[in-house]
Amino acid sequence: MSIRLILMSTAATMIAVPALANCPVATVAEPMGLKPAFPQQLELTELQSGASCTLEFSENPAIAELNGKILGNADLAAVADRLPAEPLVLMPYESIGQYGGAITGISKATESGTSDLLSVRHVNFVRYADDLQTVVPNIAKAWEWNEDKTVLTITLREGHKWSDGAPFTAEDVAFWYNDLLLNTDILEKTPDRWLFAGEPIKVEAVDDVTVRMSFPVPTPGILNRFAVDYGQPFQPKHFLGQFMPKYNENADALAQEYGFANGAEAVDFYYGGSDWKDVPSPLLKDADKAAAIGRAVVPTLESYIVVEETSEGRKLVANPYFHQVDTAGNQLPYINEIVESYVSDKEVQNLKVMNGEVVWKQQAIFLEDFPLLKENEAKGGYTIQFAPTLGENVFFSFNRTHNDEVLRKIFNDVRFNRAMSLAMNRDEINEIVYLGQGTPLQGVPAEPKTVSFISDDILNKDIAYDVEGAKALLAEMGLSDSDGDGTLERPDGKPLVIRLVYSSQGVPVKMMELVRDYWTAVGVRVDLKEVTSDEYRAAGNNNDLDLTTWKYDGNTGPTISQDVTVFVPPFGDFFNPGTGAKWATWKQTDGAEGIEPPADIKKLWDLSEQFIQVEFGSDASNEIGAEIVKIHTDNMLKIGTVGDIVSPFLWRNDLQNVKPIKSKTYDFYWAYPYRPSQWWLEQ
Repeated sequence: MSIRLILMSTAATMIAVPALANCPVATVAEPMGLKPAFPQQLELTELQSGASCTLEFSENPAIAELNGKILGNADLAAVADRLPAEPLVLMPYESIGQYGGAITGISKATESGTSDLLSVRHVNFVRYADDLQTVVPNIAKAWEWNEDKTVLTITLREGHKWSDGAPFTAEDVAFWYNDLLLNTDILEKTPDRWLFAGEPIKVEAVDDVTVRMSFPVPTPGILNRFAVDYGQPFQPKHFLGQFMPKYNENADALAQEYGFANGAEAVDFYYGGSDWKDVPSPLLKDADKAAAIGRAVVPTLESYIVVEETSEGRKLVANPYFHQVDTAGNQLPYINEIVESYVSDKEVQNLKVMNGEVVWKQQAIFLEDFPLLKENEAKGGYTIQFAPTLGENVFFSFNRTHNDEVLRKIFNDVRFNRAMSLAMNRDEINEIVYLGQGTPLQGVPAEPKTVSFISDDILNKDIAYDVEGAKALLAEMGLSDSDGDGTLERPDGKPLVIRLVYSSQGVPVKMMELVRDYWTAVGVRVDLKEVTSDEYRAAGNNNDLDLTTWKYDGNTGPTISQDVTVFVPPFGDFFNPGTGAKWATWKQTDGAEGIEPPADIKKLWDLSEQFIQVEFGSDASNEIGAEIVKIHTDNMLKIGTVGDIVSPFLWRNDLQNVKPIKSKTYDFYWAYPYRPSQWWLEQ
């Protein structure tokens, strides 16, 4: 039998929908001699020239039916006309897939523990390969820097289309930055993370497939942001632009026809004032209005598009214009739908998992539940495994700009923070909460395994369990229990009581109970209260919490190389507030409002700007990073607990082309490096 016949025979037995391609039907397991420039994927020209073949395309037999569920979409052209002229070719892990089925998943609510399913459909210019080291193309076909890393030129894919079939071009990238992020009618202020040294980028559409980004300072880490970031730096100009007078002189009148006050209100209805894809969709805001306009949600480049959403969950269908194919020419994704249910109760969540109702779950599966879920693994027909959680270390951060001046003074005294650190029994936390799988570690603003400027001395500072040492530090501050009731008094005579408000999305409940008891034992009474993620974030961002607590997010090397949010006040963002909110206000208002921070805290802004302007991992980067870490730990801005932990993730056994993940972390955007578009369900 000839090699050509062997290849055709292999393809015929491996796929549900025959492809007419004569290219090697290669997988990661059987690469068939292909040696792509980037791991596990090829450009179409790379495949065809390398194998001297022509790849022909096939589609999901149900794609017309799925397209019919996308409000406003026209009938579909042939698949070859829907794909870019240069589609991205993925080599599946093990096998060419079968079309059909649904990824069923659970989240707590809209924007509450949903990031893992968002990452299943996510796209950006680039992504990290599953080695978590190599940046590879995705929406972008290629990129190029100038010598001093101030100008980035990105090449897009010719013929790429939005989920409604409209052309996607460089104009959509320029529109995102120039007409949304810089537009005060849409956003009151350009997000700080999209300003560099306080200045905007210049974003230009050179031609349909060429974007030029000119930065005011060297910004070598920006590709890392595009590889891991939730924000997608492109928005559909053809759709949102119709509501902008700049592009449509009748924009306001059009918006008013649909019941909006003006065009800006219509844009906000769809864009939500955020690149975060999990703000309430138009279907939750006003489904009737969305139906009248003729678009349920804004057109997307993602692998799935939302077609239904209620307070109980949402449903998505495969994007008929998605830009990826497999090596047999089948348009991806293989799986027809994503069905996401909102389940707030952890016990109900576990029950659904054990009943085999969940195809994939990565976020908000706690280690404390692992024994129960492992015990029911066979019954539920799923596999549960551990993965490292780079950067995860639950922190406690006392409010340095508290509205109560007495508490503010106490919280700014590093002796108090040291005492609270010494009072915690991290070995016990490790055993009870993390099943002995972690390592007691102090809180630091960078993930130790991805940087070289954090010493063991820093990681071990004040982590020994020392009740008497904690009491001595509190006494040294002048805090005493004069009435003998077991609770220390504040300088104004009131009992020293702190309110520990938390959300179970961000922290293990059992840890909160343990810490309450540890601190109470040294005379600091703790009132514990669990709230929803939204309530927690609202209070934290409004400076209304005595302290914040969450797991460190966004502090691995790829993240801090381009986003210094964790380095500077308030040492977090809206979704993960830290401390010093009024320090941040002071900076943002040039001292007109807020509270002036100490001199060393002020230095963090300058140091952080310097940090992202040099090549990550260089001597200069490490020197600046070490100085930043020293300021953080000298002030004990965040008290750490246990790091180096593992965390469970699970998938149902009928899900194919799943690879054990190397890191269960938000920093690489959950499932995004593992190419969920090539998952398929055994029928």
